[in-house]
Parts: sequence; C-alpha cells; structure tokens
Amino acid sequence: MKDINNQKGLNSIWTDSLARNLHPDGNALVDHLRTVHQEHTGFTEACASSCRDEAGRNSYEWLAELVPDNEGLRVLDLACGSGPLLKILFDRNKNLNLKGIDMCPEELALAKTRLINSGVNLIESKAQNLTAINDNSIDIVLCHWALTLMDPIAPVLDEVRRVLTSEGRFAALVDGPMNAAPGYTEVHDLIYSYVQEEIPSYGEIDLGDPRIRGSESLSNLVRKAFPEANVTIETNVVSMEGPVTQVAEIAAGFFYAAFVLKPEKRKLMITSLSNILAISKESTDAERQGRFSMPINLLLAVPDIK
Repeated sequence: MKDINNQKGLNSIWTDSLARNLHPDGNALVDHLRTVHQEHTGFTEACASSCRDEAGRNSYEWLAELVPDNEGLRVLDLACGSGPLLKILFDRNKNLNLKGIDMCPEELALAKTRLINSGVNLIESKAQNLTAINDNSIDIVLCHWALTLMDPIAPVLDEVRRVLTSEGRFAALVDGPMNAAPGYTEVHDLIYSYVQEEIPSYGEIDLGDPRIRGSESLSNLVRKAFPEANVTIETNVVSMEGPVTQVAEIAAGFFYAAFVLKPEKRKLMITSLSNILAISKESTDAERQGRFSMPINLLLAVPDIK
C-alpha cells in the first residue's frame, strides 16, 4: 500500500460534485472508488488483515471458514481486490475452482502477482454485470467488505442469484452496527468532522446503497433476491493494538472519507485520532499504545432445501 501521507488530497468526480453542491450519480461513485483504489492499491487488505476478532481471525479468515474443503467446489470472490481471500482459499485447498472479479485493474494486478501459477481465474468486471460467469455455475459467492459500496445493489444480487446453483450459497461481509464496537462512533465522527471542514456536504450522500448498512434492511433486500433462502446476519468485532499512530492510520484506512483529506489536514486528523485511541494517556508519543475496534456483519443466504 502506498504511503497515504505522501499523497495529495484525493480528487474524483464524486468529490468535485459534492464541492459544487451537486448530487453525484452512479458513474461518479464508480469513478470515486476506482480513483481511491488506483491511488491506494491494496489498502483494504492492509487494514482488514491487521484486525482480529476474539477467536484470532481476521475478516478474510472468518469469511473463508464458510467454504468447505470439497474437491472441485466452485467459488467466486466478488470484488476480490488484491486477492487475499483467494490466496487463503487456494493455500488451504488447491483443488478448489476459484474465480475473482474486480473492477479495478490495479487491484487485479496485485492479485495476479500473488496468485501466479495458481490457476485462479481473475476477471475485470463490475458486480452488476457478471457476463463472464455462466448461469448456475458457482457453488459459493463470497464478497468481502464491498457490497456496502455497490449501487445499484439490486442488479448485483440478481447476478449473484443467476450464477449460483440451486444449492449455492452467498456470503458477504459488510459494516456492522456502529454501537457494536466500543469507541467506533467516536472515530467515525472525528474523521467526518475533518472531512466536512473541506467538503461540508461529504457524508450527506452515502457511498453505495444505505440499506446495506442496516441489518433489517439488508436482510429484506437479500430475501427479495433469494426468496427461498434462509438469510442470517451475524455481528462480530475485529480489533487491533499497537503503537498508537500506526493504529490511527489503520483505523483511518477503513474510511473512504479519510482519503479525501490533504496531507496537512490528514496529519492533524491522525493526531486527534491517536489521542482518542490511546490506551494510556500518560505515556509519551513514542511509547503510547492504541486500540481500535471495528464492527462487522456477516450476511449468509443459504437455500432452504427440504
């Protein structure tokens, strides 16, 4: 991952529209997400791999547990990014039939490097249009922390249903309820306060469909797409501890909003974030340790086979 502090403030069609008090459309969202991932390739993996739950799992490992070790099982990683989930699955069972799809070529380039000679099929495509995948050809579709950002969401769920077999499963990791992780709301509000000093309307329009961020509304969306499936959502918390500035950088990396800040403003934000994440307020900056906790939800849609 590139050093975020060496980057100038991110500029995209999305941020430009907000700065001019315009309503960004779906194309602006795609441009914004691509711009973030082009300039900070691999950041999702760097952040998510640093945080673990009480069982010692990071979020990729938690999602990977849903894939049984059946030989020849066909698995699609939707919005696979730099490929960490695919690498976990391949290392665990080289007899899986793995595919990964992402709309960012820079992320796919990282995935290809780590999955060389693996036989994993990597495809550049948006989740709303999975034309490279045949009907009823996938046993499990996984999506790690990307469903939240997809808009429109209905075509994504329709495509997932189309490519899955009649007994296929869909599992997605998304943002959990803010109050499930101690201190998370304070981190969220602090980051947005800095961003809104530069772009006052940032946050008024969600990145992606806001229904994905609510457990009940997400369940209703998925049940509509999978009317014969059992849909469940499990909440978990992942955390990290370490030097407080490092913890603050990782925490900021979970928020697309933080990438908008110019370097000077970002440094101020990281200092403020370090102060609220510090475990011991009395230590010197060089000695201070910090802790950050992030709430996550695991959505699972399983066919109700009687």
